[in-house]
Amino acid sequence: MSETDPRRWKALIFIALAQLMVVLDATIVNIALPSAQQDLGISDGNRQWVITAYALAFGGLLLFGGRIADLWGRKRTFVTGLIGFAAASALGGAATGEAMMLGARALQGVFGALLAPAALSLLAVMFTDAKERAKAFGIYGAIAGGGGAVGLILGGFLTEYLNWRWTFFVNIPFAIIAALGAYFVIREPAGARNRSPLDIPGVILSTLGLVALVYGFTRAESAGWSDSLTIGMFVGSAVLLAAFVFTEARVKSPLLPLRVLTERNRGGVYLSLGLAIIAMFGLFLFLTYYLQIVKGFSPVKTGFAFLPMIVGMITGSTQIGARLMTRVPPRLLMGPGFVVAAVGMLLLTQLEIDTSYAGLILPAQLLLGLGMGTAFMPAMSLATHGVEPRDSGVASAMVNTSQQVGGAIGTALLNTIAASATTAYIADHAAGATNPAAQKLVQAQAMVEGYTSAIWWAVGILAAAAAIAFTLITTGAQSGSSAASGDSEGAEGVADEVRIPVVAH
Repeated sequence: MSETDPRRWKALIFIALAQLMVVLDATIVNIALPSAQQDLGISDGNRQWVITAYALAFGGLLLFGGRIADLWGRKRTFVTGLIGFAAASALGGAATGEAMMLGARALQGVFGALLAPAALSLLAVMFTDAKERAKAFGIYGAIAGGGGAVGLILGGFLTEYLNWRWTFFVNIPFAIIAALGAYFVIREPAGARNRSPLDIPGVILSTLGLVALVYGFTRAESAGWSDSLTIGMFVGSAVLLAAFVFTEARVKSPLLPLRVLTERNRGGVYLSLGLAIIAMFGLFLFLTYYLQIVKGFSPVKTGFAFLPMIVGMITGSTQIGARLMTRVPPRLLMGPGFVVAAVGMLLLTQLEIDTSYAGLILPAQLLLGLGMGTAFMPAMSLATHGVEPRDSGVASAMVNTSQQVGGAIGTALLNTIAASATTAYIADHAAGATNPAAQKLVQAQAMVEGYTSAIWWAVGILAAAAAIAFTLITTGAQSGSSAASGDSEGAEGVADEVRIPVVAH
């Protein structure tokens, strides 16, 4: 590894700014969607495609984007992704109809899939000292985690006081500043590229398999799990991904070397993080609905209501995870972190129509943020455990892919559970509601019943994430200038390969 880059802390600013833009975009667009749908004449049936078009392109192309970063150079891929994302955002803001909007969202997903793995790889190869790395990724993780709530607040302000088009245009200055900063400040270390020929069959099979999987879960949410096309998507995804694994085991230069997946600690990180994202996506969804529909909060007030979780996440990430990850084994931070988050989630199973925000929701959010922030830091330091630098882009993309798929699963699975519980509650109690006021009360109680039923599942999912972290992750504390590794292959590169999750829809 080359000498420490003196401009690495400046580089962190621009890389974190780019990550903030991607995270902001997810929540901002959700808030702007009702206004955009009305202006552009998008039908209720096609409304979901404004979200789905982005998710499919982003989730389907992440592995390809990571491999391009390894092959083409991380800095070049990063800047290209930023410029493309800005152009796609301009197209979305200027959209005059449904087709133009959906095309812009798909393009945002394509360039996001280039941008995300390149950003993480760059940060990893620039911070080589264990203590500096912990601090850098603590800051980066706090920004990435907090971006969702900032997006809710900013999206609320832009939609209420300007109009929905500004929720797209706001990405442009972020992207331009980050691209210019990256171009002039970032210096990518030499010798870390993977110049092997591109695995075209692997690209096709992985992209189609992941798109089918993400679309299957997205469709299940609206059409049901027994829908023939939903089932067909899951079957097709299983066949395509099995063929992808079969291909990767046999080609000379695979898109995703199977050694990236099969090492015990990496496998534990991918599984536990994927599960944690399933639980967290469900929480954001239900708490947003609860605050706006049941409690009557405005979009701006809802955004501010999420701030305790962000404070907890920043504290857990920078003050607990970053300080302790060089001193204690990762499982002793990850396991307890997921348990603390599960306790916070458990509090939210007690939601009622008249629940006090300060008495229940605020402490629950603090526990969730503290737990997740503490767990994410050491988890990301292991996300490419033992991977050679030339594989770092695609290994980073694997982390993002597990999160993207986790988000799709969380949204579909927990939404379905909530909808079933709500329907059952209405069926049991509708007969007793004889006037409009009583009917309205039953509807509200049914919604809360649905949310709490789904949140119970989220508690179980977080408990499973904790169990996996305690069981599978066996490596020691990441101390000194090189991280401990249980993988003999490329162990010297472990210190450089650290990741923070992309929280994106």
